[in-house]
Amino acid sequence: MAPVLAVLAAAVLFGTTGTSQALAPSGATVFSLGAVRLALGGTGLAVVAFLLARRTGAHPPARMTAKPALLMILTGVCLSAYQPLFFLGTSRGGVAVGTAIAIGSAPVLAGIGEWIFLRRRPRLLWVVATALATAGVVVLGVAGGGQGPDALGVIGSVGAGLSFAVLAVAQRSLLDAGWNAFTLAGVMGAVCAVVGFGMVPFVDLTWVFTARGAVVSLWLGLATLAVGYVLFTWGLQGLAAATAATLVLAEPLTAGLLGVLVLGEHLQPVTVAGLATLAVGLVLLAFGSRVRPAVPAALGEPD
Repeated sequence: MAPVLAVLAAAVLFGTTGTSQALAPSGATVFSLGAVRLALGGTGLAVVAFLLARRTGAHPPARMTAKPALLMILTGVCLSAYQPLFFLGTSRGGVAVGTAIAIGSAPVLAGIGEWIFLRRRPRLLWVVATALATAGVVVLGVAGGGQGPDALGVIGSVGAGLSFAVLAVAQRSLLDAGWNAFTLAGVMGAVCAVVGFGMVPFVDLTWVFTARGAVVSLWLGLATLAVGYVLFTWGLQGLAAATAATLVLAEPLTAGLLGVLVLGEHLQPVTVAGLATLAVGLVLLAFGSRVRPAVPAALGEPD
C-alpha cells in the first residue's frame, strides 16, 4: 500500500501546479514558469535523490553501459518535454480539453508500452480502473468546454501523455534491472536542471524577485517537481508503470478541488460526475493494487 500512497501523494503535488501558476505574478509566462520549475526543481531533485541514494548505500547492478545511461537521460528529456507539449495542447484546444487528452492518454500509453517492451500484460483490474478514471477525465474535459483542439493541439496533448508514459516505462525497466530508484531520480533531475538553466537566458524572470514570485517559484520547483518525482519514482518500485500512470490521474482531481477551494471556481453537475467517476477508478485501483515481482532484465549488463 505504501507505493500506492507515495504515487498518490506525488499526484496531489502535481495537481497543485495549475493553481500555483494561476497565483503567480502577472509578469510570469508559461515558459518562464517552466524554466524556473525545471531549473530549481531539477537541481533540488538531483541533490535530494543523490543524497538518498548515497544514504541507502545504492550500488549499480552492473557497470554502466550505453543502454541504461540512455534510458536514464531519456527520463529527464521526457520530463522536460512534457511541459511545452502540454502547453501546446492546452493553448490550441483549451485547458480542460487539452488536460483531459494529455492526462487521460498517459496510463493507456504506459500500459501499451509495458505490454510491448516489458512483456507485462495489463491486469483486468487495471483495465477497469483505468477505464473509469479516464472516463472521468474525459467528462471533466467536456465539462470544461473550450473551442476543441485542432490537429496540432491533439499532437501536443498526446505528446505530453506519451512523454509521461515513456518516462514511467523507462524507469520501471531500469528498476527491474536493479538500479536504485533514487539514482534514477537524481539523473532525471540533473537533466531537467540543464534544460531549465538553458532556457533562463531566453525568458523574463523579473517576476521571480517579488515575494509572491519567490513563493510560487519555490513551490513549483521544490514541491511539484523535486519532492513529487522523488515520491513517484520511489512508489514506482512496487507498482507497474501502467498502474502508477493511472494513479497519477489524481492530479486533475486535485486540480479540480483546488479550483473550487482556492480559486473560487464553481462546479457544474457534470463536473461533479466526472470527479466522482475519476475518484472511483482511483480508489478501485489503490485498494486492488499489489506489488508485482520485477521481471529480470539486462539493462545494466554489458551490451
